Amino acid sequence: MIDVCLLGTGGMMPLPNRHLTALLVRYNGKSILVDCGEGTQIALKRRGFSANPIDIICFTHYHADHISGLPGMLLTMGNAERTEPLLLIGPKGLRRVVESLRVIAPELPFEINYHEIDGEEESLLPEGMPDFTIRFFRVNHNVLCYGYTFFLSRAGKFNPEEAMARGIPKPFWGRLQKGETVTGEDGRVFTPDMVMGAARKGLHLTYVTDTRPTQSIVRNAMDSDLFICEGMYGEPDKLQKAKEHRHMTFYEAAELAKKAHVGELWLTHYSPSLVNPAQFLPQTRQIFPATVAAKDGRTVELRFEKEEKDG
Repeated sequence: MIDVCLLGTGGMMPLPNRHLTALLVRYNGKSILVDCGEGTQIALKRRGFSANPIDIICFTHYHADHISGLPGMLLTMGNAERTEPLLLIGPKGLRRVVESLRVIAPELPFEINYHEIDGEEESLLPEGMPDFTIRFFRVNHNVLCYGYTFFLSRAGKFNPEEAMARGIPKPFWGRLQKGETVTGEDGRVFTPDMVMGAARKGLHLTYVTDTRPTQSIVRNAMDSDLFICEGMYGEPDKLQKAKEHRHMTFYEAAELAKKAHVGELWLTHYSPSLVNPAQFLPQTRQIFPATVAAKDGRTVELRFEKEEKDG
């Protein structure tokens, strides 16, 4: 299960009822924040979350509305006596940008580790999350910018009948289910493939903002359970403006969702001039019916298919 909370849905500048775009992803006791604009801490607290447990902060790019909240976030973590290292992920230049921002947050009781993305696409297996993968892919904004996709894999089903037929002692079963290879006292070696079925469908979440439509988005979002994508403009006559500033309209985001066969599309990163995003949903849903004009704090638990059926 992956918990997803879209903390803010605003682009460019915060509004009284719309925080700047930020996403919180939680899995198995780990928390990942994607983007950290001004006011992200307030958005966290409104949803009942704390900054201190965040293990990783990812940045799509370094425009102020996506990173200006970082110094305050770091200070809050430090004031909470955090000692665990914090991993920051972002495009090339991450360390330089963060160290510049840290002029106002110079002393912290925890270490900051950096992972700079330098290439078209790259994957990372976070420490302590063996079945969870973060993939970054380049998109098309007016500065270097990346989208993020998160995968939670799911092992195949354990076959107890096969384990008994092979004479595998029951104390080894749990370890085999965890992917371990086990050697018995008699020297026999037991491997997970002896008792585990084929891998089952996992969970897939994709987050994209500040970009024109690209094939890399379609490829990486393919079959996502949830696709969170910028919809800067809902007005049909704003297409040219979207092209000029390297952003997207609702309708372009819906076309991407349709091509990628995603389960659901959440629109986000609205222009400050877009007062009521929901008014443009009827036209957008003609392209992709499972479209939501997300509001701040929208939350969902992504669950494995079998868990949903067992519900």
